Amino acid sequence: MADVGNARARYRRILRFAGRYIVQAWWFELVLPRFGFGALAARGRTRRLQNIARRFHVLAVQYGGLMIKVGQFLSSRLDVLPPEITKELEGLQDEVPPVAFPAIRDLAESELGVPLGRAFEWVDETPVAAASLGQAHRARLTPADAAETGFADVVVKVQRPGIEEIVDVDLAALRRVAGWLSSVRVVRDHVDLPALVEEFAHTSRQEIDYLHEAQNAERFGADFAGDPRVTVPEIAWERTTRRVLTLADVTAIKINDVDGLRAAGIDPAQVAVEFANVMFDQLFLRGFFHADPHPGNIFVTPVTRAAGDTGRPWTLTFIDFGMMGEVPDKLRHDLQRLMIAVASRNSGQMIDSIRAVGVLLPSADTVELERAMTALFGRFGGMGFAELQQVDPREFRQFAKEFGDVMRSLPFQLPENFLLIIRAVSLTSGMCSSLDPAFNVWDAVEPYAAQLLRDERGNAAKAVAQEAASVAGVMARLPRRLDDMVTRIEDGRLVADVPKLDRWLRRLERLIRRVVAAVLFAGLLISGSVLRAEDLTIGTVLMIGSLVPLLYALFAGFSGRRGPHG
Repeated sequence: MADVGNARARYRRILRFAGRYIVQAWWFELVLPRFGFGALAARGRTRRLQNIARRFHVLAVQYGGLMIKVGQFLSSRLDVLPPEITKELEGLQDEVPPVAFPAIRDLAESELGVPLGRAFEWVDETPVAAASLGQAHRARLTPADAAETGFADVVVKVQRPGIEEIVDVDLAALRRVAGWLSSVRVVRDHVDLPALVEEFAHTSRQEIDYLHEAQNAERFGADFAGDPRVTVPEIAWERTTRRVLTLADVTAIKINDVDGLRAAGIDPAQVAVEFANVMFDQLFLRGFFHADPHPGNIFVTPVTRAAGDTGRPWTLTFIDFGMMGEVPDKLRHDLQRLMIAVASRNSGQMIDSIRAVGVLLPSADTVELERAMTALFGRFGGMGFAELQQVDPREFRQFAKEFGDVMRSLPFQLPENFLLIIRAVSLTSGMCSSLDPAFNVWDAVEPYAAQLLRDERGNAAKAVAQEAASVAGVMARLPRRLDDMVTRIEDGRLVADVPKLDRWLRRLERLIRRVVAAVLFAGLLISGSVLRAEDLTIGTVLMIGSLVPLLYALFAGFSGRRGPHG
């Protein structure tokens, strides 16, 4: 009964918190401006928003569960939330007081079906990490298990007792709050909150299923099999259940430990570049990505290379595969086009790509957004983090405010799978900038964009060549078809009109031939210019060959006029 009472109290506390500040926002943002007190409401807005964020921060740390993850997600929502809130929440960490070891031992033994003393040679009672959903302890496998798995030192991750019930309560409260907010038109037009909560619920339930996490780890490892940049811990399946996960201890230098990296002779700037490359590989090429790449989940592991091996003497070791995301093929293709637009600073194409991805609703008027994007690229395009730090803070704040106002005024929505993509990109960018203040995300993106652009051009060239060949085929058959038509007409009663019709058909035929020649010229020229960078000989031949249809298109008309019927 006590647990039921605690669950009800938790549920009511979350709803009271949300209800209080929803009413406050409704009063200051909707009611007062309607009665002419908009300036009064605006004066205290910054202080009110900071107060809400601070109070939520306290609530999240006190209650744990999903509240910390909600705060972390909100901190990355620069598109729909004002900076006063996101800045206050960005330091929220998933670190909570650990559960007493006796409770952890009881849960682990009930899951494994044997006492811990028999399951492991020893277990460290002090946790190496304690989070809102579970905590981890170092341990050592028994000699028999070590011989079977090939490793002895392990980390045992155990679910926090009662966390499943807490997750149920938190999700019920979030669904209720989403229902309240969805009744407000301005919220409903920007985001489908019920769908967002359901995606969050699905991700959260997967995160507390350790069998699912173990399968994710194996799939991630298979994706990077043979890639010297990445290592993944092996799973001790005999000591793994839905609520207990045992994996090889791969603890090394935390990726954000700059002093530790330098002490090991590792350049943090190189780590930043490699980490960005690996994350972009996952997002834009492989489609299966680690959605929680915070510093505690990535190590830099020094590697001893054989004599003569020029490979990098360290690898990136990923752990904690509870929060993984997938990018469907269509979405990945749309994201690739978006990346090309960003890298080429093409604001128009970028907005078209954002529409294709599904972030902008079809009804959105994007004139102001395109203007803002053009200004953004013109002022800050290509700048790295260090260069941005040199910009006058007042200019940056003013630009950010204007750009944020434009973004929030548009009918945005968050498509399925996007929650985790936003999180992964946000954490990746922050991590790389902390490793190297001069890190330039444009430099990291552009090699991918360049390759994608080459692929895109190659596909375009093939499409043009195929279209030209198709038109040429139709054109080659056209004279015979025209002759057949003339013959059929001459066999009828319209003999007197045949000379006039014949002249008209010859003119039409010459016109079509010139149009086809122009199409062939364009196709050969484009194909040659694209392929020339890859194959100089073929590209040059195609470009020279394009002169033949060009000359025909320009001068065929003159030769046709010399005939007696021209």
